[in-house]
Amino acid sequence: MKTRKNTAPAAKQIASFIAKFDPKIAKQIRACRATLRKRFPTANELIYDNYNFFVIGYCSTERSSDCIVSIAANSKGVGLSFYWGATLPDPHKILQGAGSQNRFIRLPTPQALADPKVTALINAAAAQAKTRLPTGVRGISIVRSVSAKQRPRR
Repeated sequence: MKTRKNTAPAAKQIASFIAKFDPKIAKQIRACRATLRKRFPTANELIYDNYNFFVIGYCSTERSSDCIVSIAANSKGVGLSFYWGATLPDPHKILQGAGSQNRFIRLPTPQALADPKVTALINAAAAQAKTRLPTGVRGISIVRSVSAKQRPRR
């Protein structure tokens, strides 16, 4: 699989963002990231170190609106966000949120990503993507924003 461009600087930044968290949450972020990177090897990772959350979105392009799923972490834990979650089939009623677009689930452990109910949501989100994931290339990591002011990560 080809790599589209050097991501070493982004990798160092991402590691520093994750290092701000309590070690237990940092470990969970890294494990969830590894799982989703394996699931979506050609997706771009869009990184946001915002005021409330640290977010890694898995997108078919470099636009956040093409995001399939995102890891969202704060000092309380890690969640999985579905950018277009309001339109996903959710027969088990595990999605949370009442907005017109986004839905999420809390991930008590990285192993929650392997739960068949969660896997079904991830697969449905990928299937309904407006822009299909590219083939034959490895996705890149792009740091989109870093807020100067942030809530404590620990």
